Amino acid sequence: MADDIAQLADALSKTHVGDGELSYKGRGLKLDNAESVEELVHEIEQYQGLRALRLEGNTVGVEAAQAIAKALKSKDQLQRCHWSDMFTGRLRSEIPTALRSLGSALMSAGARLTELDLSDNAFGPDGVKGIEQLLKSPSCHSLRELRLNNCGMGIGGGKILAAALIESHKQSSALGAPLKLRVFIAGRNRLENEGATALAQAFQLLGSLEEVHMPQNGINHAGVAALASAMRHNPELRVLNLNDNTFTKRGALAMAQALRHLRNVQVINFGDCLVRSEGAVALAAVLREGLPILKELNLSFGEITEAAALVVAQTVMDKPHMEKVDLNGNCLGEEGCEALREAMENMDKGDMLASLSDDEGEPDDDDDEDDDDDDDEEEEDEDADDYNNGEEENEDEDDKAMKENGVTSKDSSPAKPQSPPEVLSFLSCPSAEKLLQLGEKRTSLEQQVDLSDPDKAADVLLKISSVYSEEPETKTAVLETIDSVLKKLLSGSALQSCCFLSTLLVLMGLLKGEGKARKVPLVPGQLLCLEHAVQQDYFTQDHAALLHTFLSRNGEALKSCSSARERLSSALQKRCDAKY
Repeated sequence: MADDIAQLADALSKTHVGDGELSYKGRGLKLDNAESVEELVHEIEQYQGLRALRLEGNTVGVEAAQAIAKALKSKDQLQRCHWSDMFTGRLRSEIPTALRSLGSALMSAGARLTELDLSDNAFGPDGVKGIEQLLKSPSCHSLRELRLNNCGMGIGGGKILAAALIESHKQSSALGAPLKLRVFIAGRNRLENEGATALAQAFQLLGSLEEVHMPQNGINHAGVAALASAMRHNPELRVLNLNDNTFTKRGALAMAQALRHLRNVQVINFGDCLVRSEGAVALAAVLREGLPILKELNLSFGEITEAAALVVAQTVMDKPHMEKVDLNGNCLGEEGCEALREAMENMDKGDMLASLSDDEGEPDDDDDEDDDDDDDEEEEDEDADDYNNGEEENEDEDDKAMKENGVTSKDSSPAKPQSPPEVLSFLSCPSAEKLLQLGEKRTSLEQQVDLSDPDKAADVLLKISSVYSEEPETKTAVLETIDSVLKKLLSGSALQSCCFLSTLLVLMGLLKGEGKARKVPLVPGQLLCLEHAVQQDYFTQDHAALLHTFLSRNGEALKSCSSARERLSSALQKRCDAKY
């Protein structure tokens, strides 16, 4: 009886399963030579209208591949090649030869592939060379899905693959039917920044991607920024999975900029990407103003603190299609986890929150992490230099995008007119007397701030508000200047405002920044100026909610300004309550 079942299972495993598919999937066959594939070759030759061939889960040698290739030369209707996990135990030097034989056969047959899956074949850069000509050929001009997960391509393989896709698009466009790849999967390939940046150029050119999966590739902010720029040119993107790469703040901001332009994204997986709190808040801002049909958001294991997680949670309230929010493995602490669950339940969204069982607990308030962050920043800066030196075209695109969205680096900010000496004197050593002496030149302080440089903008704001006093003339001068500066800084997009407010929170010690982020010793007047600001029309309820969330979750902060802190907290609470 057991033998009969085994024979039946064997027959079923290779049966014609419909839709023109011949499957030898998962049979564990060791196919070394022509003799070992006689049955398979016969099946292929006899199969009229063969459209899909499944060979995954076997191991194919060079001679066997050549025999299979010979049979495929007459199969011009073949569209789907499921050839993952097909070279187990083979020498890496064998695999490119086998792939070239199979690719040549497809080209000779005039096949027009729509799917090519070579995942879980550890063929390295040489393996990519084995499919290079196939990818460039007319047989792949029709390709819709390319799956190369866990192939060990490395930087070199990534560059070869990118060049092949670019050439395929060029040739297919010349023939009037450009390559329109929809699904690209290349996780666990050690692509790093250079490989990711090369592929980003191809993605930008294609403009047709709907799913991109590139988890666990050792990509940091420079490569993430290049990919983000490319994603903006793929308006039909639905799924973006960059799990287990390293965004940090710079990568998260670049990705947030890109997501502002995409309306069809349904799944975002940035888990284990070191998004951190500033990055999470930026992504929340984009979620608030865009991503209308988002279903899943994964920001797990990203060193996100309680307040930032709550800001993310608040943004899902108006997302009717949202099904799952994953914030597991962050730094919320027991009370933070409970607060997050309660917030989601109060919005009647409790069932969409993923488990928080792996929470890392509240972060320690020591300097060790800052030291580590400094090292990370130095390493990332070196990578950024390499990226900038080698990819001027992408750099220009990134600068354009960042200028548009107002979160550029200082180097890319437009030149400002020379400031009057009196203004520079005030900023170097602020005092009420100097501010009053400026008179009408106080308007020059507004020119000192720009949405493209939130760090400087927050610093200028705190310097102006530091000279606040109840003396009528000084109070009026300070508040009028604060109003003009904040009107400018909060007049842009949700992302622009968020970047400025996040930076302000870092300087105030309410949000842990990256690397060498500094805290400014605060005086009560600075908080009283914010109390005034939150009551003005330019300070929206969303702005107030962001500040209130961080202020209320940092009970020990601003002890030296306890009375002013309470006044600000009360004003924020009233502003938030007015929303409901």
